[in-house]
Amino acid sequence: MRDKLTPKNIGISLIILLVPAFMYLIDAFALYVSSNYGVMLPLPSGDYILRIIVQAGVYILLAVGLNIVCGDTGLLDLGYAGFYLIGGYTAGLLMARLGFSYWIALPLAVLNGALWGLLRGIPTLRLTGDYFAIVTFGFAELLVQVVKNEIWLIGGPNGFVNNIPPVTIFGIELFQNWHHYYHILILILLTVFITYRLKESRVGRAWTAIREDEQAAESMGINLSRYKSLAFAVSAAVGALGGGFIAQFQVNISAKLFDFWESIFILCMVVLGGTGSIRGSIIGAAILATLGELLRGGNILPSEFGGARYLIFGVILIVIMRFRPSGLAVKKA
Repeated sequence: MRDKLTPKNIGISLIILLVPAFMYLIDAFALYVSSNYGVMLPLPSGDYILRIIVQAGVYILLAVGLNIVCGDTGLLDLGYAGFYLIGGYTAGLLMARLGFSYWIALPLAVLNGALWGLLRGIPTLRLTGDYFAIVTFGFAELLVQVVKNEIWLIGGPNGFVNNIPPVTIFGIELFQNWHHYYHILILILLTVFITYRLKESRVGRAWTAIREDEQAAESMGINLSRYKSLAFAVSAAVGALGGGFIAQFQVNISAKLFDFWESIFILCMVVLGGTGSIRGSIIGAAILATLGELLRGGNILPSEFGGARYLIFGVILIVIMRFRPSGLAVKKA
């Protein structure tokens, strides 16, 4: 642990902790210049930047979770947004319809996600490659169609759930962006710590063996069903954790938030950073999530070219696959 406490790491940690202060200093400086000198600086709102960072933090959480299945066990999951959906609707419905506290709804959402990860995983334990990918895609699409059409279950058309209450702690509502920043930061740190410990344990070594060669791993006494099921459950639980956070962050959720392209977007983050690398998942998610918001129509690109961001993402991935096929953060052997 002591070898991690270098001046560089301490400095980076302090910067991360003080990000909200830096963002609000931008607002204060722009207001001061405008009020005293009549000059409007072309600076984005610090609060807006902070909101983008929080959204990127959600994708970091999801990319780290997906990396467990795609990177550690070597299975192509095209339906990870399904667990994101399960967490979002579990927490959202419990809070908005049944009046549950967020601190009760979030753990229940995580447990529900882990349960569905097992339920989806058990029938697919013997599937690999394209067959596994097709099943995961079908699972996520089935969930989207259910929340879109089963109004009796969701309570609104197109899976719309509104008026999700904000998080409260000691009677204080946590609704400002800097509240959300530290909230998602704590969730990311907790998730990264747990996944890192798993990767460095016997479980992580078993996952690596399964990724490299399932038959060889089984011949060495590794129980494929047990370790694959554990990977599915942990990965799904992390996805549901992200969904539980986004429900209270967005206040309103709908099925469109969890469509198929979300799964592809998260998968691109893992591939961009480097499959099998936690650091790579964080880097890939930070880059693509930030670009995704900045390239949204009306920000940098004109409104009519908002969809062009997907083309830009494709070009970025092609370039990365050409020059860094292992990803931006190559995992050391």
